[in-house]
Amino acid sequence: MRQEGLFQAEDIRPLADRMRPESLEEYVGQKQLISKGSLLWKMIENDKVTSMIFWGPPGVGKTTLARIIAHQTKSYFVDFSAVTSGIKEIKEVMKQSDTRKQLGQNTILFVDEIHRFNKAQQDAFLPYVERGSIILIGATTENPSFEVNSALLSRCKVFVLNSLEKDDLLDLIDRALTSAKGFGNVDIDMAQDAKEAIAEFAGGDARICLNTLEMVVNNSPSDIEGIHVSKEILQQCLQRRTLLYDKKGEEHYNVISALHKSVRNSDVDAALYWLARMLEAGEDPLYVARRLVRMASEDIGMADSRALEITVAAYQAAHFLGMPECNVHLAHAVVYLCLAPKSNSLEVAYNAVKADAIKTLDQPVPLHIRNAPTSLMKDLGYSDGYEYSHDYAYHMTDMTCLPDALVKKEYYHPSDQGSEIKVQKRLAQIKAIKANYHKIRQQKGK
Repeated sequence: MRQEGLFQAEDIRPLADRMRPESLEEYVGQKQLISKGSLLWKMIENDKVTSMIFWGPPGVGKTTLARIIAHQTKSYFVDFSAVTSGIKEIKEVMKQSDTRKQLGQNTILFVDEIHRFNKAQQDAFLPYVERGSIILIGATTENPSFEVNSALLSRCKVFVLNSLEKDDLLDLIDRALTSAKGFGNVDIDMAQDAKEAIAEFAGGDARICLNTLEMVVNNSPSDIEGIHVSKEILQQCLQRRTLLYDKKGEEHYNVISALHKSVRNSDVDAALYWLARMLEAGEDPLYVARRLVRMASEDIGMADSRALEITVAAYQAAHFLGMPECNVHLAHAVVYLCLAPKSNSLEVAYNAVKADAIKTLDQPVPLHIRNAPTSLMKDLGYSDGYEYSHDYAYHMTDMTCLPDALVKKEYYHPSDQGSEIKVQKRLAQIKAIKANYHKIRQQKGK
């Protein structure tokens, strides 16, 4: 039963802050990193933590994991923001960490959004990391290979954190509803499908999940029996129809299938509709972009090679901008794919060659096209008889490059669509040139 004066002053904090785990046992998600016996688990358990980078999307527990590490290893924790701190602040923190090191206490310096530091700021950490004055834990949503200096990165272990699974978020919701730190002392009537809608809406982000749950609970009507969450309240708080689209369920695969088959059938309007259905329901735009890149080669291929360029560019645009700005870029790619001539020759060719490759894995590479970097290899006949194409007319010869068991096999058969008409002519030209070389070779051999 809800009572007046239920929440004390300390409960004014947002639900996401109140529910922040304080131990690995309370931590939700990232089982690939913190399961018992894993590398990170052993580092924490044995108090052998080294500098590391946590790379992952927002709201997946990077800051929380850093705090847990500091707590369970008894280290002094310093929370440092790359947005508001400069070299002066870095040097002051480093000086304090040197003092603590002399007193026998490690300092864990957690740097959120470490990718926002420039080269000079990142370099300022180097000497302190090298001599062990600090244990640096950086968090970033960007690829550290590109955003963190190589010198600093080489001294850190990179751990990849994934978006939380739906089950992880449902677990988080149940904990918030039952824990004394959350709504455990309030009777809340919430259906399972409402919890699942919030989990879907969160898109793998624990912070969004808990903030949404808090908004839903705080805006639901209450009576003597407690708080009652209805679908109407839920829809108003979510502001989109997440109940009709499950990013991990059957409808997800149904809609992407509809998009793919509409593109394949050159149906512009249908393809645009299914694209919008996915994006407006909260689908990851990069997932859609990746599928479009696949379509460009699977269903169009050499009939219009620009399709691959357009879809890769659309993926990059979606990565740079995100939703909702990238919707028009994805629409651009979808329309281009629909209008392009269609050919599945590349997919057919690869599937055929894949089957032969699996069956002939024991076939040796012909000696004449092997590399011969050592004298022993040359003595064994490696590269013997190799013909350097650029030394010949038309820059090709009739030299055999397939294993003996597959000589004369043909896999790629271009269609009569788009640019593949030119490809057909070019292949025919190549075959004629090689046939003539072969004829000349036979005449010389007589």
